[in-house]
Amino acid sequence: MTDKGKTIISVRNVTKRFGGTVTAVDDANLEIAEGEFFALLGPSGCGKTTLLRMIAGFETLTEGSILIDGDDVSEIEPTHRPVNMVFQSYAVFPHMTVEENVGYGLRVVGTPKDEIRTRVEEAIGLVQLRGLEDRKPAMLSGGQRQRVALARALVKKPKVLLLDEPLSALDAKLREAMQLELVRLQHSVGITFIIVTHDQKEALSMADRIAVMGDGKILQTASPKTLYEYPSSSFVADFIGQVNLFDIDRQEPAGGAIRFHIEEIGAVVLDCPDSEARYSKAALRPEKIDVSRDKPQDPELVSIAARLTEVSYIGDQSHLYFETAGGKALAVSVQNKHRDDRLVANTGEQNWLSWHPSRLQPLPE
Repeated sequence: MTDKGKTIISVRNVTKRFGGTVTAVDDANLEIAEGEFFALLGPSGCGKTTLLRMIAGFETLTEGSILIDGDDVSEIEPTHRPVNMVFQSYAVFPHMTVEENVGYGLRVVGTPKDEIRTRVEEAIGLVQLRGLEDRKPAMLSGGQRQRVALARALVKKPKVLLLDEPLSALDAKLREAMQLELVRLQHSVGITFIIVTHDQKEALSMADRIAVMGDGKILQTASPKTLYEYPSSSFVADFIGQVNLFDIDRQEPAGGAIRFHIEEIGAVVLDCPDSEARYSKAALRPEKIDVSRDKPQDPELVSIAARLTEVSYIGDQSHLYFETAGGKALAVSVQNKHRDDRLVANTGEQNWLSWHPSRLQPLPE
């Protein structure tokens, strides 16, 4: 069981090898809840699409098993699994109208005409395409074609909807709008959505939980907030958003906490959930760093002098890039709250970067 409720998908010790030598998915284990919006996130080639295709039945398992709603479907054909898939290319039929595309799957299985009409109308309404029923794909925008693909998948009322990078072909503004639409749609229909994406912001903004994958392995599965604030490794910290990573030179017990000796920072005592673990890096998010002209006087703060090397203005935020005397590069994110915001220093000038030690997140080896 997951925290959300009844388990709908169980991935148990699943491995996929191609040609006997290339391991695309390596001993994956997942429990996905009924009604959950779940994301498989990772860089290209990490195995996320292969895992999704195994859930769909388009790839066979080398080892392990996949259960859907308690039934082992590892050997069951895709057409007999209670799932439907929306592909990256949408794969809508160019010679069919919106209405014909949406009802295609129902016609193939011999659903009665009256039922097809009712279910197609309902699906078209869900994806907000009413009035476009008689148009063909060439007369639709990219976002509208994606909605046709979604309606065609939903009209068969699957227990799980699988989405393989469904927004990657859209421009940035439409992509953001469709992220909200997908969340709204998932809440409306109440079924489990599993989306594959390499876009961290997309996963963070949409999913209830995220599994981060790398080199075929599931590295961490957690809520977006937990992944961002408490990554389990340097890879996860670096992949989920921008991060500053410091080397931990050594560690030693300090009562119930640990005293870390960290490059550029020195000795810092931090509480850690696992006092026996060995930690190799300390992560610090750019927005958790304060910038000032003068050195802060608060003795509890970590303070480092650094020279501003570059500024990247991106509307609501500015990303500032600094370099310490020791050559350490650090990124800082600041909000542009007012039209007359001024940076505290010009490029090439020295500032002080400071933060409370508790903002550091030690990462195990």
